[in-house]
Amino acid sequence: MVEYEGFITDIMIRIAGDIVLSENPGKGIRKWREFFEMSQAELAARLGTSPSVISDYESGRRKSPGSQFIRRVVKALVDYELERGGQKLYILSRQLGGERFWEAILDMRDFDMPIEINEFVKAIGATIAVGPEGYVDIHGYTVVDSLKLVLDVPSHEYLKLYGSTTQRAAVFTNVKYGRSPLIAIKSMMAFTNLRPAVIIMHGVDRPDYLGIEIARRERIPLAIVNNTIDELLAALRNLAERQRIVTR
Repeated sequence: MVEYEGFITDIMIRIAGDIVLSENPGKGIRKWREFFEMSQAELAARLGTSPSVISDYESGRRKSPGSQFIRRVVKALVDYELERGGQKLYILSRQLGGERFWEAILDMRDFDMPIEINEFVKAIGATIAVGPEGYVDIHGYTVVDSLKLVLDVPSHEYLKLYGSTTQRAAVFTNVKYGRSPLIAIKSMMAFTNLRPAVIIMHGVDRPDYLGIEIARRERIPLAIVNNTIDELLAALRNLAERQRIVTR
C-alpha cells in the first residue's frame, strides 16, 4: 500500500469528504477531476473501468458512487498529481491551515457551470478597466476584505483565494488607493505563477496607474465596482443562484 506524507493524507480526506457530502457526488468528482486537469479517459484507465462509467457518474445518469469507489477516485487523482510534480497539492495544503485568511473572507462560491467574464462583470454592475486578452470563463468567486488581507494575512496564505479553481473572480472590497489587490496578487506570484481569472476592486472610482500597470504586465483582467458591499454580495449570490437553477 502506498504511504503518503501527512499533509497529502489530510488533502485526500478533505476531497473525499467534499464529494461524499455534496448534493451531487458525481458533480463533485467532476469538479476535482477538472481541478487536477485529468481527463475522463485517464481516470477511467487508473480505475480499471471505461470512460462512459465516469461520464455516467458525473452527469447523474448513474446513481451516486459508493464510498469505496470515491476513495479509489481520490487516490487516482492524487497519484496523478504527484506524478506531475504536485503543485496543486501544495496549493491545497496551504488552504488547510491558518485562520487569519478566513477572517478576511466575506463570501466564496463555485459555479455549477462557468460564466463568461463580460456576463459576470455586467451582472454585478462592474466596469472593466483592463480587459482580457481573449475568452475568459469564470468558475467561481471569492470576496475578501482587502484591508484585513493585506494587514493581517501572510502572503503565502493568499493561495486560499482560489478555492478549488484558479479560474475565479477575486473580489476585493474596501480598496482605498486602487493598487493593494494587485500588489497582493503580485506578491503571491513571487512563489507561484497562479493568478485569478479577473480581479474586481470595490471602493474606488478608478485604479491608480500602478494597479493598471501591474494588471497589464501580468495579463490579469481588472474591473471596478462601486455599489455597496451588501449590494455587491447580493448580486454575486443572485448570479450564483440563477446559474445553479439554469444548469439543473
